[in-house]
Amino acid sequence: MSNYFKKLNILAVTTAITLLMSGCGKDVNDLYTFIEKEKSSNVGSVKPVPQFQPYESFSYSAVELRDPFVSNVELDNELDTAADALHPERNRPKQPLEAFPLDTLAMVGILEQKENRWGLIKDPQNIVHRVKLNDYMGQNEGRILEITETDIRLVEVVPDGIGGYIERDASIAIGNE
Repeated sequence: MSNYFKKLNILAVTTAITLLMSGCGKDVNDLYTFIEKEKSSNVGSVKPVPQFQPYESFSYSAVELRDPFVSNVELDNELDTAADALHPERNRPKQPLEAFPLDTLAMVGILEQKENRWGLIKDPQNIVHRVKLNDYMGQNEGRILEITETDIRLVEVVPDGIGGYIERDASIAIGNE
């Protein structure tokens, strides 16, 4: 049976070669005529290169115009010194509650003994800390100003966005967990 397939393959290859060879002998002048016609009908056009205006340099003279590197706004020196005076205290030792953001701390109560009042603050690790007036907590230099039965009020020193610092009031209410 394999001998049969060999003969069939030889016959198929011979037929294909014969057909290909017969196609080569035909006149192809009509093909060349078609190609020339297509070439002449599709003449492309290239847009001309745009003409650019030559660069005109500008000589800046501060005599005629305002100097852009000199401020024309007069700042009040009292405001400058007041803004410079407010800044975080970098040299003071940090207290344990300054390691946590203020919104993660919770007031859980107060303690009073004679004229002393302490606030009880729970940190995110569920450790309760005792704080008093002028203690610090939160990550923005929050200094405790007042401890009441319902909340602890403090003032934070935060950046003002233009290189200085401002004070911002904050508080932690009891049961704020």
